[in-house]
Amino acid sequence: MDEILDLLRQNARLSVEDIAAMTKKTTDEVKQIIKKLEDDGVILKYAAIVNPEKDKVAKDKVVAEIQIQVQPQREHGFDAIADRIYRFPQVKSLYLMSGGYDLKVLIEGDNLKDVALFVSEKLSTLEGVRSTKTNFVLKTYKENDIVYVEDERDRRETVQS
Repeated sequence: MDEILDLLRQNARLSVEDIAAMTKKTTDEVKQIIKKLEDDGVILKYAAIVNPEKDKVAKDKVVAEIQIQVQPQREHGFDAIADRIYRFPQVKSLYLMSGGYDLKVLIEGDNLKDVALFVSEKLSTLEGVRSTKTNFVLKTYKENDIVYVEDERDRRETVQS
């Protein structure tokens, strides 16, 4: 099961036949294992990883990381406020953190004003939110083991005199 999961992590477009050949299993065994992984919630989604610098829609978006200090709720801890935060469509990722703040949120907006309004009108007004600190993503070099920057070597030939 782990071997198939690792193969799918590397390339979710592998065919069942290719996975069977690589793992020395039958196609039926591979199908059953993949179905079990999906049914058990191990595999949640298949998605393409797109270079944001080359995707016009993503390139025009503003991405911000927001560090949030919250007051945990009795009997629910951080989960109740996290539940309210991750339901906003702007929220792309949400993490419980150790250190100087409690939650880290990655959000996406159409422009700086959208992000500012989200923080001031939606996020900071939630009961339990004590403070927020917003940082804007200026450029993504690497994410989820994918390097987005291309090797930009100087391809000019030297001139010798």
